[in-house]
Amino acid sequence: MTQWTIPVVHHPLYVAPAPARSPYQWNKNGLVRDLLRDSAAPLDWHAPEAMPRAWIEAMHCPDYVEQVIAARVPRDKERRIGFPVTPAVATRAQIVPGGTYLAAKIAQARGFAANIAGGSHHALYDTGAGFCIFNDLAIAANRLAAEGERVLIVDCDVHQGDGTAALTAGRTDIATYSIHAEKNFPVRKARSTLDVALPDRADDATYMAALSASLPGLVDAFAPTILLYQAGVDPWAGDRLGRLALTHDGLIARERWIAALALHHRLPLASTLGGGYGTDAMEVSARHVASLLALGEALAGNGRERSGCNRPPSF
Repeated sequence: MTQWTIPVVHHPLYVAPAPARSPYQWNKNGLVRDLLRDSAAPLDWHAPEAMPRAWIEAMHCPDYVEQVIAARVPRDKERRIGFPVTPAVATRAQIVPGGTYLAAKIAQARGFAANIAGGSHHALYDTGAGFCIFNDLAIAANRLAAEGERVLIVDCDVHQGDGTAALTAGRTDIATYSIHAEKNFPVRKARSTLDVALPDRADDATYMAALSASLPGLVDAFAPTILLYQAGVDPWAGDRLGRLALTHDGLIARERWIAALALHHRLPLASTLGGGYGTDAMEVSARHVASLLALGEALAGNGRERSGCNRPPSF
């Protein structure tokens, strides 16, 4: 049997120096990388190129793109983002969408790949928001759609993917799905192709029942050719910015279910890191790593070349 590996997309510039006054955990990307390297998992590392400016401007206001690239973002927009946009942060913002696009291209060839950054689903047309500068999901999806793909963005972060929904509204070649805590950020929700809003403290069973009752129907109706997955781990009960109550086992069950859905429909799946927050950066990073490895073991270890995959399990 041919040895399988999990394709992982990472760039050294993902680990940018923390700007002053930033509540975001800038060491998370480096810790995720290090934990993966220290694991026994069979990993295959890939480095992305920066997303060409034209593709960023296809989804974001050119004036805002210039503000970011020049590291001259107005203070009101920086407050909305949650941290200052330094030159290092600006460079990182251009590379992360390239990583999500590269993960998608690798997934097309191999079934799965993970970008260990990205999932910046709050970034809007002319501003960033909620720790997000450029919306890598929308940028990558638009580029894939231009190549003839039908892209379904599956967002399982605890916060609604409002920016992604707004940037792709009205598209017939891109669809958006968001399952999130109803009362969490953002206060004003956008309209995804399908939104599943959950009550506070929804547990594993409630979450999986809602997911399994809603997402397969959208996959059948939209008929995507590729999935972009926002694999946020902030639905965990102990997350600092979450309002749901999933256990660690519940997060793993979610990933295995998503993997089974992709396998059943023979859809390539590219994942992004998404949200995860807490005072212990190592704990947060370990949550992300467990999520990625669950996806990778299910998809890379049981790829499309195997014919015996069943329907996604029901919960």
